[in-house]
Amino acid sequence: MLQSLHVKNLALIEETEVEFTPGLNILTGETGAGKSVLIGSVNIALGGKFDKEMLRRGADSALVELIFQVEDEKVSEKMLQLDIPEEPDGTIIISRRLQAGRSVCKINGESVTARQVKELAELLIDIHGQHEHQSLLHKKKHMEILDAYCGAEFAEPAKRVAQLYQDCRRLRQTIEEESMDEEAKAREQAMAEYECEEIDSARLFTGEDEELEKRYRKMCNSRKITENLAESYALTGTDSAQGAGNALSHALRALRAVTMYDEELQQLEEQLSEIDSLLADYNREVSGYLSDCEFDEEDFQETEDRLNEINRLKGKYGKTIEEVLRYGEERRKTLQKLADYDGYMEKLKEELSQKEEALLKACGQLSEIRSRNAATLTIQLVEALVNLNFLSVEFEIAVRPGQAVTANGYDDVEFLISTNPGESLKPLAQVASGGELSRVMLAIKTVLAGKDSIDTLIFDEIDSGISGRTAWKVSEQLDVAARAHQVICITHLPQIAAMADAHFVIEKNSTDDTTITNIYRMNEQESLKELARLLGSDTLTEAALTNAREMKEQALMHKSEMDKDVG
Repeated sequence: MLQSLHVKNLALIEETEVEFTPGLNILTGETGAGKSVLIGSVNIALGGKFDKEMLRRGADSALVELIFQVEDEKVSEKMLQLDIPEEPDGTIIISRRLQAGRSVCKINGESVTARQVKELAELLIDIHGQHEHQSLLHKKKHMEILDAYCGAEFAEPAKRVAQLYQDCRRLRQTIEEESMDEEAKAREQAMAEYECEEIDSARLFTGEDEELEKRYRKMCNSRKITENLAESYALTGTDSAQGAGNALSHALRALRAVTMYDEELQQLEEQLSEIDSLLADYNREVSGYLSDCEFDEEDFQETEDRLNEINRLKGKYGKTIEEVLRYGEERRKTLQKLADYDGYMEKLKEELSQKEEALLKACGQLSEIRSRNAATLTIQLVEALVNLNFLSVEFEIAVRPGQAVTANGYDDVEFLISTNPGESLKPLAQVASGGELSRVMLAIKTVLAGKDSIDTLIFDEIDSGISGRTAWKVSEQLDVAARAHQVICITHLPQIAAMADAHFVIEKNSTDDTTITNIYRMNEQESLKELARLLGSDTLTEAALTNAREMKEQALMHKSEMDKDVG
């Protein structure tokens, strides 16, 4: 459940916090007050698109924070999978700080990516936007809805179909790329033989280039190395009076002449003796290095030539010796393939045939699952549509073979509807009005909500294009949904607002130089006044309030009857 929403410096909102309740939460307000901005802020917090123009004027950053209370194993598993810390009491705090050009998302204090937020949000909340019902005009959406209803039994077969489809595409592409006539095959074979011979004759081994480059660098700088090392040897040796070794020997003799008079001096003598020994070792190693630091011109030339050869091959076949050797191995495989080209192509075609056969079989299984669930979903949707004041409605989910196999199978899914007696079923997009589409989408949302464990449903003006008795039916359906889920609904209809378990109003207040949107929960008397306003009353008359009370009583009567049915 969404416990609270905190918004700061977003559009007209300076700072506001809303604490939602279980059941049906209704949000109303004048047109332009900022109702959609409030719901839009939820989308933004959940990783939605943010435009810097949405920052409140004068603010350099904005903040949106959602607090959920969740007890669902699926959510815990998803948080573990995403490596997000989980609070012991089930609290999930999602926040997003927004600045021009950047934003920072956090879950329970841990910085996360927008992708991680979206993945988790799919299990927490379902948001129905103002124009989402328009998506029902496209058959692609029909298949998405049916597949979502199919649930767990659908997931594995769908995954298998998608994998087999990709396998078939890959094999067709390989066959197309590998197809060649005799002349092309001869050219390819000649080229592969030449490249294999060139790589094999070089006798490369891993790490050879690094070792050669090390030797080459040493050879190129041998003179400088020799001069500087000789100077170091002279300054630390015993061959000259200025040498450190000579001075150290004198110092050691002087110290040994007095150690007999004080035992503490023996420790100093040991330290100096160790230094003398280390310096002598250093000089021996330098002497040995200098004696070996003579490079044959022929050796230098061979090293340079070998490096040039290796670099030439790396320029043609790969950036490293490992890549060159791998390329050579691939070309040897090409030669093996060309040696029995007809057999190779036949094997590819046979594999494709087997994959295509398996794909069609898997598509058939997927289609069977869709068809079976389509029948069940149809019954539930018809019931929901009747409850939404479709007095005479026929509805069918047609699952038919499509024109081609895709990653989703070979089905073509389409919603068909008839809303008048005697009329034949026709595609939803051809006959449904905007208000009818809204009600169909609400029916779909409520039916699907019964199939999943998402706690919170948000509807942004689901009542588009409806009024009168139909509006009452929509409010009753929202109340039904709110008994199993938390429902948050923005509306402009009094029939829906009257059904609220918690009624919030969104107000826009302006002064000379600023405009601020606020939201607060209304008490019973304030809610009645807001209902009177929604009923179209310009002034708050007793008649308008009486009408509002009657509407509220009708809503309470429905709730009471629902409680009896549940009991």
